[in-house]
Formats: sequence, structure tokens, C-alpha cells
Amino acid sequence: MVTTDAAPAIPPVATRTPIMRSHHGDDVEDAYEWFRAKDDAVVIAHLEAENAYTRARTAHLEELRGRVFDEIKGRTLETDLSVPSRRGTWWYYGRTLEGQQYGIQCRAPLSSPDDWNPPVLAPDTEVAGEQVLLDGNIEAEGHEFFSLGSFEVTADGTRMLFGVDVAGDERYVVRVRDLVTGEQLPDEIPGTFAGATFSPDGRFIIYTTVDDAWRPDTVWLHEIGTPVESDEKLFHEPDERYWVGAGFTRSDKYLMIGVGSSITSEEWLVDASDLRAEPRVVWPRAEGVEYDSDHAVVDGEDVLFILHNDEALDFELVRVAASEPAGERTVVVPHRPGERLLGMSTFRDWGVLGYRRAGLPRLGLLDYRSGRVDEIDFDEPLYAVGSGGNPEWAPPLLRLGYGSFVTPGTVYDYEIATGELHLRKRQPVLGGYEPTDYGQARVWVTAQDGAQVPLSLVWKRSFGEPGSAPRPVHLYGYGSYEHSIEPGFSIPRLSELDRGVIFAVAHVRGGGEMGRQWYEDGKLLAKRNTFTDFVDCARHLVDSGYTTPSTLVAEGGSAGGLLMGAVANLAPELFAGVLADVPFVDALTTILDPSLPLTVIEWDEWGDPLHNADVYAYMKSYSPYENVREVEYPKILAVTSLNDTRVLYVEPAKWVARLREVGADALLKCEMVAGHGGVSGRYNAWKERAFELAWLLDTLGVADA
Repeated sequence: MVTTDAAPAIPPVATRTPIMRSHHGDDVEDAYEWFRAKDDAVVIAHLEAENAYTRARTAHLEELRGRVFDEIKGRTLETDLSVPSRRGTWWYYGRTLEGQQYGIQCRAPLSSPDDWNPPVLAPDTEVAGEQVLLDGNIEAEGHEFFSLGSFEVTADGTRMLFGVDVAGDERYVVRVRDLVTGEQLPDEIPGTFAGATFSPDGRFIIYTTVDDAWRPDTVWLHEIGTPVESDEKLFHEPDERYWVGAGFTRSDKYLMIGVGSSITSEEWLVDASDLRAEPRVVWPRAEGVEYDSDHAVVDGEDVLFILHNDEALDFELVRVAASEPAGERTVVVPHRPGERLLGMSTFRDWGVLGYRRAGLPRLGLLDYRSGRVDEIDFDEPLYAVGSGGNPEWAPPLLRLGYGSFVTPGTVYDYEIATGELHLRKRQPVLGGYEPTDYGQARVWVTAQDGAQVPLSLVWKRSFGEPGSAPRPVHLYGYGSYEHSIEPGFSIPRLSELDRGVIFAVAHVRGGGEMGRQWYEDGKLLAKRNTFTDFVDCARHLVDSGYTTPSTLVAEGGSAGGLLMGAVANLAPELFAGVLADVPFVDALTTILDPSLPLTVIEWDEWGDPLHNADVYAYMKSYSPYENVREVEYPKILAVTSLNDTRVLYVEPAKWVARLREVGADALLKCEMVAGHGGVSGRYNAWKERAFELAWLLDTLGVADA
């Protein structure tokens, strides 16, 4: 039961209803596990009471929230277009319109078959032959939430599929539209995972579904015009540790079915000309071996380029015959310790290799015959780059996305023949933004065990160089799943920088910034390194004069929210505030329960505390909810969503209730119609970020700046 005071500034008090948990001889009394009953009216009432309390406690920030929202909106070109990508006989692109929440998917015909230079589009100029394919604003009418999980047009341009989620639970209904007649076809596939795709001939849709634990486990074949009940099961993975996905090679030669856990993968080939044929395995799975393959034709032979880590910690690239992939391997790019190979994309005449060196992503062009890799150079000390928007098999240009902390998102076309970069578009930033007004740098922090941890900084130069005098600092971290936090540009972040805040990213172990070993040293029974690295970065910022504990706020989301809860317990004295987005703060309870979404899959990342007493004890030693203690905590804001299937709302709800027991100033904000990514719609997202930034700026003491 929940009781609330008539004065809204009094926090809601949840009844303690102890539930016993017993594992490995350890009996634990959990007073708030009853929050897990999502359909219980008392639980919903508690979440609503938490929201009311948070609104009351942050009411004084309403004007600041409005200002920050207006700043984000005022810097954004609301009516805009993306750079068109060529596929078949059309240019495909997106539009946004001022005042509308969602994007509009469009296309326009090529001027000729040799037309490879995308048309330069302007918001106020009519596009010849433009067709509107999907208007998200129309599709979202009548729904509080709207998300597009699949969108594709057939190779001949005559049909379109799109998958829609209107609840936030990441289960999509796929529909099909005839683009010649505009007719909505009767085909409707409910309950799909994201990423449905057409077969190259447009006759079929390949899609995946999830099991009760929200694990994509089955690949299906749907023939257009037939009942969904007659769809054929192409592949099923019974092992609960593995996800399944499917997609066609760029060559359209094969359907590739991928099976993977966080440490092991396996791929199966199906000839695209006979999708009902029995899939054949590329390499049989071997525990701890990951690989990823792509098809190419070299000297008339069908080959697979396979990126793998079999006795190659940072991966190597090999080439095998597609007819016998388990046969002889030709090493194309050998394993180089510390240079992590990330991915390979094949085109008809050349390949693109993504890799990471010295903490930054790189791209190189691979010559199939010589094996030479020519790196594409950029002149900023920190940047992020990747290839994308390249559906064609034999283009003369490679589409790249580029940016940095100070350079807005940029689209280039790299000309293969000349090595020239053609600037197609740079994200407009209204209001007179000048990149030279801002600085970015990377410093290195010595961790407790001697490891060198990269720490990235971005700041506005008019407030002085970092370290010249203490300044407010916003320190961000993640540190799980080998995910790297790249130095990317953010319009909302300008609202901080322009108030004198330094934004910093601690590239802690558990991420992938420094290669595979960096990840290995921050997972399983080495997970504590993630937390202590972040604390060491915070201490460095204080000890080196960048900031003070009273002007330092930490932020992280999802697994980074676990990081936030852990550092709040480890070093509460270092921070004025902690912002935890969809935080994984009740990690042990979740990972103990294999019936919950994703739990079994997560055992490769965190360990299996259900069957291993050592893992249980280790996770219990750091799980934030388990380790709340009688200390003076920084201010805490936890943000969650009721329909999140990845990190359930119950985790931050329990954590906040437990923090309140020890006197912490903790707030919970729960979106009642949203998922793991928060609210939908760009204006709603800006309002959500403005709410968080207003709280952060107020905590840093610069709300009036």
C-alpha cells in the first residue's frame, strides 16, 4: 500500500512487504520486490505518486526547462531533409517538418542510370517527382507512443513494409503497402521483432519473433498475399543464451541468419533463390568464438570475408570459399594486438573495414586482391566515423557519417577512384554556432591498478581552458557490452557548454574503446574495474583542479545506470548529483531470475549467480540496490519507463525507495507510456532532455547562468 501526504512535496512512502530470497545459503529480505506486479493498481498508484512528488520538487525549474527546450528547438532546423541514398532507380530520403513530431519517408526518381551524385535538397524547394512513402505523423495519430522498427522498399520499388510499435514494448506489427496503387495490402504480421526485410525478388518477408523472455529466437518466411498462419519457420534457436537475426547480403546472393550470445556466434547461409532450402552453417559454433561474414565475388569465385576472434583477441579477417566456408582460410588482415577489427562490409569491387586504434574508430578501403587497407584520414584529434546508407552493390562512392564533439554530424561521399571526400551535408546548428568557440581534448587517468583510462573533454573556450580554474563538470559513463562512447556532437549539450559546464566522458573498462581486452577487464568477475575507473576519473577531475565535488554531476543510462548506482555507493562524496537513465540498479535480482526478459543471455556478460556461488557473492558486492548504506548521498534523479522490456521500471523504483530509507534526496520519474529509449517524438524527446538538463544545471549551481 502507498500513502501520500496532502502536501505534494512529501515523498510517497511505500509499505515494506518483505519477500525472502535464498541462494547459496544466503537469505535476503527484499522489502520492495512487490513493485514488480506491473498490473497491480497499488503499484501504478505508487509510480504516479512518485511522478507527482518529482513534479512538485522540480516545479521551480519549470522556467529553466522551458528555456532549455527553447534553446534546443531554436538551434535545430525543424524543417529539414536528409541526404538522399540511391537504391535501384530512386533516391530515398527523409523529411522533418516544423511542428511535427515524426519523420516523413520520401523518394524521388533518378535523373539517369549514371546519376550517382545525390540531389541537393532544400526545405523550401519542390523535389521533382517526389513521392511520400510513409508519414510518421499520420501513422502516429491517436497514439501516445509511436516507433518504427522496420522500414524497407522492395528492390524494384513497388512495395513497402513498415513495422510499428505504439506501446513502447518493442513488439512491432508489420504491414505492407503497394506503392504503385497506394493500397494497403491485407498482409499484417503482429508481434515481430525489429528488422523485417523483403527478399530480393519482393515475394517474401523475412521476420523474427521473440520468446517469453523477449529473446528473438525464430526466423519466419511470409509470402506476400498468403495468411500469416501459413508462414514457414526458417530457423529456430532453442538455446536461451542466443539471439537470432536475419538479413540479406548486399549482393542479394544469400540470406544470412545470425545466432549470437555476447561471447559466441554462428551464421547460417540460405541461397536467396531458394529460401525454403535447408540453411547451411558457415562455421559451427565454438564457445567463446565470435565471427561475422559477408559475401563477395573475387576473380569469379563466390567467397566469404569472415572477421573472427578464434585465437585472435582483437580479431582477424580471413577469406574462405562460400561453397566450403569451413575449408582453407586465407588471412587477409592479420590479428594485431590492440587494434580491434570491428566490421567488414563488402561491395562488388572493394570492401570497407572498420577498426579501432588508440581509442578512436577508423575506416579503411580493402583491395580484394592485394589485401591492402587504405585508411581514410581525418584531421581532428577526436572524432567518430562510420559507413552507412550504402545499399547498392557496385557504387563508385562510399557514404560516410562523421562528427566530433565540436563538428556537427556530417555526411560525406568518398570517391573510390580518387580518394576525394565530397561534403554532402553538415547538420545545421542555428543561432550562429562556431566550432572554433569550443575545444575538445583527451587526457589519460591512471587507475588504481595502473591502467590508463581515456577521459574525453569538451568545453566552451570563452570560460577558460579546463584546469585553469574549477568549473562545473558533467561526467558521463557506460562501460558494458564492449560498447564505445564516441566523441559525437549534440545540440542539447550546447545548453550546458554555453553555461560554462565541461562535458566529460570516462571511457571506462567494460567498454570497447581500447580493444577487446579493455572489455574483458570490465565484465564478469572484473566488473568492479568499470566502477573504480569512473571514480578514478572523477577524482582526477577534482584533484587536477577541473572541478570540485559540489560542482560535479555524473550520468549514465541502462548498464551505465548500474555504473551510476555503483559509484554513488562507492564514492558519494565525489558528486553533487547522479542522473540515472533507465538504470540497471537491481542487477542481482534480475540476473537470478531466468524467467525475466534477457536474463539467460546476460549471464555471459555478468556471470550466472543462480548456479555459481562466487558470481552470486561478487554481484551482491556491487549491485546498487543491495549496497545502499547509511551515508550522505548526492542528489539522485532516476528516469524510467513503465513499458521498458530491457530494464524493468521496478529496478529504479525499488532503488529510490531504498535510498529514501537512508535519507537520500532521490527522485523517480516514470514515463507511463514509453519504452527503453524513453518517449517518442522529437519534441517530446527534447522536453524530456530539457527536464534532465534543468535538474542537472540546477544541481551544478548554474541554473541562472
